[in-house]
Amino acid sequence: MVTYAIKPELSRARGAVTLAFLVHGMLSAAWVARIPQIKERLELSDGELGLALLGAPVGLAVAVRLAGRTVGSRGSRATTIGAGVASALSLVPLGLAWNLPILVVSLAALGASLGLMDVAMNAQGVALEREYGRPLLSGLHGFYSIGTLVAALAGAAAAHLHVPVAAHFGVAAVVMVSLLLACRHRLLDPSVDAAPRPVDAVDRGPAVKAGRWTLVLLGVICLCSFVGEGAMADWSAVYLRETLDTGPGVAGLGYAGCAIAMAAGRLAGDRVVARFGAVRVLRVGSMIAGLGLALGLLAEHPAAAVAGFTLFGLGAAPVAPVTFSAAGNLPGVPAANGISRVTGVGYLGLLAGPPVIGFVAQGVGQTWALAVPAALAVMIVLFAGAARTAAP
Repeated sequence: MVTYAIKPELSRARGAVTLAFLVHGMLSAAWVARIPQIKERLELSDGELGLALLGAPVGLAVAVRLAGRTVGSRGSRATTIGAGVASALSLVPLGLAWNLPILVVSLAALGASLGLMDVAMNAQGVALEREYGRPLLSGLHGFYSIGTLVAALAGAAAAHLHVPVAAHFGVAAVVMVSLLLACRHRLLDPSVDAAPRPVDAVDRGPAVKAGRWTLVLLGVICLCSFVGEGAMADWSAVYLRETLDTGPGVAGLGYAGCAIAMAAGRLAGDRVVARFGAVRVLRVGSMIAGLGLALGLLAEHPAAAVAGFTLFGLGAAPVAPVTFSAAGNLPGVPAANGISRVTGVGYLGLLAGPPVIGFVAQGVGQTWALAVPAALAVMIVLFAGAARTAAP
């Protein structure tokens, strides 16, 4: 067995990118546990809260479409830090929001800055994979999942201790900015952004055309996965509570199982992808997600449903890292451009998925509505071949 020495600066860069993913996860979830207090303080109806909650995904979906151009002009290092700091600072007006319009604008700003940071830090992750010569993105996304869990627990603790929302968000902003500034000089040099994988001059035309179709397919894969992730977050507890008549404590286990399995799957995913290949991991993982969820729903028992949601999280864990890596490694396409196009399509699933599940549930019931992500997992199996470029 041959081992290769990793340069110290490369190890430091990996630590810095890992920290960026962790911070992104914490920023994404920092405010979620305080939604009830915000709703109560502003005296919002359910409809007004639903309108406000659209602000973040709309801002994110718009920003990721512009992220490739931003990273191309500013570099992924500067964009990661700048967008991360902007995300942290946007928590301050969110905590101080005194009416619905300010809340919507604050959430849109948070979503937009998180979207820019998302594309930029994934471009850093793809560059790291090239330098290391092996998959790394799955583990980085695992730290994102850990960040969301840490922030959710911290928010729940702050709510339990009756810490004012503004004070909680202010402290969180200071901590996040400090972490980002501490790692700003350790991220990879901006020169890595301007080096897409080469294409032979003779094959450039066909390669560019094939690359466009590959990006479309990768976007569809990402969208199918994100519809499922959004459904698990927004509907698993509702399904357990209303359809299977469980208590509030059991209802929360559905998404908890999904989230923990997804984090564990991502932390172990790099070694699995390196051994079996991106395409095979996508296909097998999606089959596990789809079949596990379908069987859990068919059993119509709380324990089976929780197991099904958990298997969905485990099987879906590698989808986003593999598709982002594949998009960032397309020959002739700058990493940030490929990632921004795929995320631009994928995040539509987070935006439109939960409402679509709601409309289907209204018509045919929650069981059949939650079968939609299981069916979309089959589409990922069919299109998984588009991820062949995921190997560095």
